Amino acid sequence: MFLPAEAYHQLLGFTGVDLEVVLLAPIYKVLDVVQLFFWLELHHLKSQGRFFIFWIKETFSLSDQMSSRRKPANAAAFLIILMKVFSGLGLSCHQGEYQIGNECCPNCLAGNRVKSHCTVESSTSCLPCMTGTYTDQPNGLERCHHCTNCDSGSGLRIKTPCTVTSDALCEPLEGFYCVHPTGHSCERAQEHKHCKPGQYISQNGTASTDTECSDCSSGTFSNGTFHSCQQHTQCHSLNLQQITAGTSATDSQCGEKSNHMTLVVIITVMLLVVVIIAAVLLLRHYKMKGFWSVNTEDVVK
Repeated sequence: MFLPAEAYHQLLGFTGVDLEVVLLAPIYKVLDVVQLFFWLELHHLKSQGRFFIFWIKETFSLSDQMSSRRKPANAAAFLIILMKVFSGLGLSCHQGEYQIGNECCPNCLAGNRVKSHCTVESSTSCLPCMTGTYTDQPNGLERCHHCTNCDSGSGLRIKTPCTVTSDALCEPLEGFYCVHPTGHSCERAQEHKHCKPGQYISQNGTASTDTECSDCSSGTFSNGTFHSCQQHTQCHSLNLQQITAGTSATDSQCGEKSNHMTLVVIITVMLLVVVIIAAVLLLRHYKMKGFWSVNTEDVVK
Protein backbone atom coordinates (compact mmCIF):
# COMPACT_ATOMS: atom_id res chain seq x y z
CA MET A 1 0.00 0.00 0.00
CA PHE A 2 1.28 3.52 -0.77
CA LEU A 3 0.89 5.96 2.13
CA PRO A 4 1.42 9.72 2.11
CA ALA A 5 5.02 10.59 2.96
CA GLU A 6 3.84 12.79 5.85
CA ALA A 7 1.96 9.84 7.40
CA TYR A 8 5.00 7.59 7.20
CA HIS A 9 7.27 10.28 8.71
CA GLN A 10 4.83 10.80 11.53
CA LEU A 11 4.84 7.07 12.18
CA LEU A 12 8.62 6.50 12.10
CA GLY A 13 9.96 9.99 12.87
CA PHE A 14 11.55 10.58 9.45
CA THR A 15 11.68 13.99 7.69
CA GLY A 16 11.14 15.11 4.10
CA VAL A 17 8.15 15.25 1.76
CA ASP A 18 9.25 13.48 -1.41
CA LEU A 19 9.31 9.97 0.06
CA GLU A 20 6.90 7.25 -1.11
CA VAL A 21 6.81 4.09 0.98
CA VAL A 22 5.17 0.76 0.22
CA LEU A 23 3.79 -1.09 3.19
CA LEU A 24 2.65 -4.63 2.63
CA ALA A 25 0.28 -6.20 5.10
CA PRO A 26 -2.43 -8.83 5.01
CA ILE A 27 -5.87 -7.34 5.49
CA TYR A 28 -8.18 -10.38 5.40
CA LYS A 29 -11.39 -9.97 7.36
CA VAL A 30 -10.80 -6.33 8.25
CA LEU A 31 -10.20 -5.40 4.59
CA ASP A 32 -13.61 -3.73 4.12
CA VAL A 33 -13.26 -1.69 7.32
CA VAL A 34 -9.82 -0.38 6.43
CA GLN A 35 -10.89 0.35 2.86
CA LEU A 36 -13.86 2.38 4.11
CA PHE A 37 -11.58 4.26 6.51
CA PHE A 38 -9.21 5.26 3.73
CA TRP A 39 -11.94 6.40 1.40
CA LEU A 40 -13.44 8.57 4.14
CA GLU A 41 -10.05 10.24 4.59
CA LEU A 42 -9.40 10.57 0.85
CA HIS A 43 -10.55 14.17 0.28
CA HIS A 44 -8.90 15.49 3.40
CA LEU A 45 -5.51 13.96 2.51
CA LYS A 46 -5.49 15.27 -1.06
CA SER A 47 -4.23 18.59 0.29
CA GLN A 48 -1.36 16.84 2.15
CA GLY A 49 0.53 15.53 -0.93
CA ARG A 50 0.59 12.85 -3.64
CA PHE A 51 -0.49 9.40 -2.63
CA PHE A 52 -1.81 6.13 -4.09
CA ILE A 53 -3.80 3.38 -2.45
CA PHE A 54 -4.14 -0.16 -3.47
CA TRP A 55 -4.94 -3.27 -1.47
CA ILE A 56 -2.59 -6.20 -1.01
CA LYS A 57 -4.60 -9.38 -0.98
CA GLU A 58 -3.65 -12.80 0.36
CA THR A 59 -2.35 -13.90 -3.04
CA PHE A 60 1.03 -12.26 -2.29
CA SER A 61 3.74 -14.64 -1.22
CA LEU A 62 4.42 -12.62 1.94
CA SER A 63 0.96 -13.26 3.26
CA ASP A 64 1.17 -16.95 2.36
CA GLN A 65 4.24 -17.31 4.60
CA MET A 66 2.44 -15.87 7.64
CA SER A 67 0.68 -18.19 10.04
CA SER A 68 -3.05 -18.04 10.49
CA ARG A 69 -2.52 -17.19 14.16
CA ARG A 70 -0.64 -13.98 13.36
CA LYS A 71 -2.92 -12.74 10.56
CA PRO A 72 -5.69 -11.28 12.72
CA ALA A 73 -3.16 -9.68 15.10
CA ASN A 74 -1.17 -8.11 12.26
CA ALA A 75 -4.32 -6.78 10.62
CA ALA A 76 -5.64 -5.29 13.86
CA ALA A 77 -2.28 -3.69 14.65
CA PHE A 78 -2.08 -2.28 11.16
CA LEU A 79 -5.57 -0.78 11.48
CA ILE A 80 -4.69 0.82 14.82
CA ILE A 81 -1.55 2.37 13.35
CA LEU A 82 -3.48 3.75 10.40
CA MET A 83 -6.18 5.23 12.64
CA LYS A 84 -3.52 6.87 14.80
CA VAL A 85 -1.66 8.38 11.86
CA PHE A 86 -4.71 9.68 10.04
CA SER A 87 -6.43 10.94 13.16
CA GLY A 88 -3.38 13.20 13.63
CA LEU A 89 -3.58 14.46 10.06
CA GLY A 90 -7.31 15.11 10.23
CA LEU A 91 -7.49 16.50 13.80
CA SER A 92 -10.52 18.71 14.47
CA CYS A 93 -10.92 20.32 17.89
CA HIS A 94 -14.24 20.94 19.62
CA GLN A 95 -15.67 24.37 20.33
CA GLY A 96 -13.89 25.84 23.32
CA GLU A 97 -10.60 24.22 22.33
CA TYR A 98 -7.62 25.20 20.19
CA GLN A 99 -5.16 23.00 18.32
CA ILE A 100 -1.49 22.93 19.16
CA GLY A 101 0.43 20.25 17.25
CA ASN A 102 -1.66 17.10 17.45
CA GLU A 103 -3.37 18.10 20.71
CA CYS A 104 -6.62 19.94 21.44
CA CYS A 105 -6.24 22.21 24.47
CA PRO A 106 -8.93 24.13 26.39
CA ASN A 107 -9.13 27.84 25.50
CA CYS A 108 -8.18 30.58 27.92
CA LEU A 109 -11.03 32.94 28.80
CA ALA A 110 -11.32 36.41 27.27
CA GLY A 111 -8.98 38.79 29.05
CA ASN A 112 -6.36 36.04 29.39
CA ARG A 113 -3.59 34.45 27.34
CA VAL A 114 -1.84 31.09 27.31
CA LYS A 115 1.05 30.72 29.74
CA SER A 116 1.69 27.08 28.86
CA HIS A 117 -0.18 24.68 26.58
CA CYS A 118 -1.89 21.61 27.85
CA THR A 119 -0.20 18.20 28.05
CA VAL A 120 -1.41 14.68 28.69
CA GLU A 121 -1.05 15.32 32.41
CA SER A 122 -2.16 18.98 32.68
CA SER A 123 -4.64 21.46 31.25
CA THR A 124 -3.89 24.83 29.63
CA SER A 125 -2.30 27.36 31.98
CA CYS A 126 -3.47 30.97 31.50
CA LEU A 127 -2.39 34.47 32.59
CA PRO A 128 -4.45 37.72 32.67
CA CYS A 129 -3.60 40.34 30.04
CA MET A 130 -1.46 43.22 31.25
CA THR A 131 -2.64 46.85 31.22
CA GLY A 132 -2.73 48.17 27.67
CA THR A 133 -3.46 44.74 26.19
CA TYR A 134 -6.58 42.63 25.73
CA THR A 135 -8.21 39.48 24.30
CA ASP A 136 -11.87 39.84 23.45
CA GLN A 137 -12.79 36.16 23.14
CA PRO A 138 -11.72 32.71 24.39
CA ASN A 139 -8.38 31.94 22.77
CA GLY A 140 -5.19 29.93 22.55
CA LEU A 141 -2.97 33.00 22.06
CA GLU A 142 0.43 33.27 23.70
CA ARG A 143 0.30 37.10 23.59
CA CYS A 144 -2.55 39.55 24.22
CA HIS A 145 -3.42 42.17 21.59
CA HIS A 146 -2.19 45.74 22.12
CA CYS A 147 -4.93 48.32 22.73
CA THR A 148 -5.64 50.82 19.97
CA ASN A 149 -4.20 54.30 20.55
CA CYS A 150 -6.72 57.10 19.90
CA ASP A 151 -4.12 59.63 18.71
CA SER A 152 -5.10 63.31 18.75
CA GLY A 153 -2.60 63.81 15.93
CA SER A 154 -4.96 61.71 13.81
CA GLY A 155 -7.93 63.81 14.92
CA LEU A 156 -9.15 61.19 17.42
CA ARG A 157 -10.16 60.92 21.05
CA ILE A 158 -11.22 57.99 23.25
CA LYS A 159 -14.86 57.01 22.92
CA THR A 160 -14.65 53.83 25.02
CA PRO A 161 -11.51 52.99 27.03
CA CYS A 162 -9.63 49.74 26.48
CA THR A 163 -10.15 46.90 28.99
CA VAL A 164 -8.58 43.45 29.25
CA THR A 165 -11.61 42.03 27.40
CA SER A 166 -12.22 44.74 24.77
CA ASP A 167 -10.24 47.13 22.60
CA ALA A 168 -10.54 50.92 22.85
CA LEU A 169 -13.04 52.65 20.57
CA CYS A 170 -12.07 56.01 19.02
CA GLU A 171 -14.17 58.91 17.73
CA PRO A 172 -13.32 62.21 15.94
CA LEU A 173 -12.39 65.30 17.92
CA GLU A 174 -14.83 68.22 17.99
CA GLY A 175 -14.73 69.89 14.57
CA PHE A 176 -13.45 66.71 12.87
CA TYR A 177 -15.09 63.91 10.92
CA CYS A 178 -14.08 60.26 10.43
CA VAL A 179 -12.48 59.40 7.08
CA HIS A 180 -11.49 55.80 7.97
CA PRO A 181 -14.23 54.11 10.02
CA THR A 182 -13.74 50.54 11.31
CA GLY A 183 -16.85 48.98 12.80
CA HIS A 184 -17.90 51.08 15.79
CA SER A 185 -14.54 52.86 15.92
CA CYS A 186 -12.51 55.25 13.75
CA GLU A 187 -8.86 54.98 12.67
CA ARG A 188 -8.37 58.48 11.22
CA ALA A 189 -10.29 61.77 11.23
CA GLN A 190 -9.98 65.05 9.33
CA GLU A 191 -10.90 68.62 10.30
CA HIS A 192 -14.14 70.03 8.91
CA LYS A 193 -13.79 72.34 5.92
CA HIS A 194 -13.98 76.10 6.55
CA CYS A 195 -16.20 78.01 4.12
CA LYS A 196 -14.51 80.96 2.35
CA PRO A 197 -15.74 84.59 2.45
CA GLY A 198 -18.51 84.83 -0.14
CA GLN A 199 -19.80 81.38 0.87
CA TYR A 200 -22.23 80.23 3.56
CA ILE A 201 -22.51 76.94 5.49
CA SER A 202 -25.23 74.99 3.69
CA GLN A 203 -24.71 71.81 5.77
CA ASN A 204 -23.01 71.52 9.14
CA GLY A 205 -20.27 68.92 9.46
CA THR A 206 -20.86 65.89 11.68
CA ALA A 207 -18.68 63.12 13.12
CA SER A 208 -19.06 61.23 9.84
CA THR A 209 -19.53 63.97 7.19
CA ASP A 210 -17.69 67.13 6.16
CA THR A 211 -19.09 70.68 6.13
CA GLU A 212 -20.80 71.73 2.88
CA CYS A 213 -20.45 75.30 1.50
CA SER A 214 -22.43 77.25 -1.12
CA ASP A 215 -21.82 80.59 -2.88
CA CYS A 216 -23.82 83.73 -2.08
CA SER A 217 -26.10 85.16 -4.76
CA SER A 218 -25.94 88.74 -6.09
CA GLY A 219 -26.93 91.39 -3.56
CA THR A 220 -26.01 89.20 -0.57
CA PHE A 221 -22.85 88.51 1.43
CA SER A 222 -21.28 86.15 3.98
CA ASN A 223 -17.91 86.10 5.72
CA GLY A 224 -17.83 82.28 5.59
CA THR A 225 -19.27 81.65 9.06
CA PHE A 226 -22.92 82.43 8.29
CA HIS A 227 -25.50 79.68 7.75
CA SER A 228 -27.22 81.90 5.15
CA CYS A 229 -26.16 84.91 3.08
CA GLN A 230 -27.32 88.34 4.30
CA GLN A 231 -28.79 91.11 2.17
CA HIS A 232 -26.61 94.18 1.62
CA THR A 233 -27.65 97.18 3.73
CA GLN A 234 -29.67 99.67 1.69
CA CYS A 235 -28.17 102.97 2.82
CA HIS A 236 -30.83 105.18 1.18
CA SER A 237 -33.61 103.39 3.07
CA LEU A 238 -31.90 104.50 6.30
CA ASN A 239 -31.53 108.05 5.03
CA LEU A 240 -27.81 107.48 4.89
CA GLN A 241 -25.23 107.91 2.22
CA GLN A 242 -23.43 104.83 0.75
CA ILE A 243 -19.72 105.14 1.31
CA THR A 244 -18.58 101.67 0.07
CA ALA A 245 -20.60 99.28 -2.09
CA GLY A 246 -21.20 95.75 -0.73
CA THR A 247 -19.52 92.60 -2.13
CA SER A 248 -20.23 88.87 -1.78
CA ALA A 249 -17.95 88.87 1.28
CA THR A 250 -18.73 92.28 2.87
CA ASP A 251 -21.74 94.51 3.57
CA SER A 252 -22.31 98.01 2.21
CA GLN A 253 -20.75 100.87 4.24
CA CYS A 254 -23.06 103.82 4.99
CA GLY A 255 -22.49 107.33 6.41
CA GLU A 256 -24.46 110.47 7.34
CA LYS A 257 -25.81 112.49 4.42
CA SER A 258 -24.25 116.00 3.89
CA ASN A 259 -26.62 119.09 3.46
CA HIS A 260 -25.74 120.48 0.04
CA MET A 261 -27.77 123.71 0.43
CA THR A 262 -26.07 124.56 3.68
CA LEU A 263 -22.73 123.96 2.10
CA VAL A 264 -23.61 126.19 -0.87
CA VAL A 265 -24.79 128.99 1.43
CA ILE A 266 -21.67 128.78 3.53
CA ILE A 267 -19.44 128.85 0.50
CA THR A 268 -21.42 131.74 -1.01
CA VAL A 269 -21.25 133.79 2.23
CA MET A 270 -17.55 133.17 2.49
CA LEU A 271 -17.04 134.28 -1.09
CA LEU A 272 -19.08 137.42 -0.47
CA VAL A 273 -17.07 138.23 2.61
CA VAL A 274 -13.88 137.80 0.67
CA VAL A 275 -15.17 140.02 -2.15
CA ILE A 276 -16.26 142.75 0.28
CA ILE A 277 -12.98 142.72 2.10
CA ALA A 278 -11.12 142.88 -1.20
CA ALA A 279 -13.27 145.79 -2.38
CA VAL A 280 -12.74 147.75 0.82
CA LEU A 281 -9.01 147.24 0.68
CA LEU A 282 -8.93 148.23 -2.97
CA LEU A 283 -11.01 151.35 -2.31
CA ARG A 284 -8.78 152.44 0.53
CA HIS A 285 -5.82 151.88 -1.66
CA TYR A 286 -7.16 154.21 -4.36
CA LYS A 287 -8.13 156.86 -1.81
CA MET A 288 -4.69 156.89 -0.34
CA LYS A 289 -3.19 157.14 -3.78
CA GLY A 290 -5.40 160.16 -4.62
CA PHE A 291 -4.50 161.88 -1.31
CA TRP A 292 -0.82 161.64 -1.96
CA SER A 293 -1.29 163.00 -5.50
CA VAL A 294 -3.06 166.20 -4.22
CA ASN A 295 -0.44 166.92 -1.62
CA THR A 296 2.37 166.58 -4.16
CA GLU A 297 0.78 169.18 -6.46
CA ASP A 298 0.42 171.73 -3.61
CA VAL A 299 4.08 171.44 -2.77
CA VAL A 300 5.11 172.13 -6.36
CA LYS A 301 3.10 175.30 -6.57
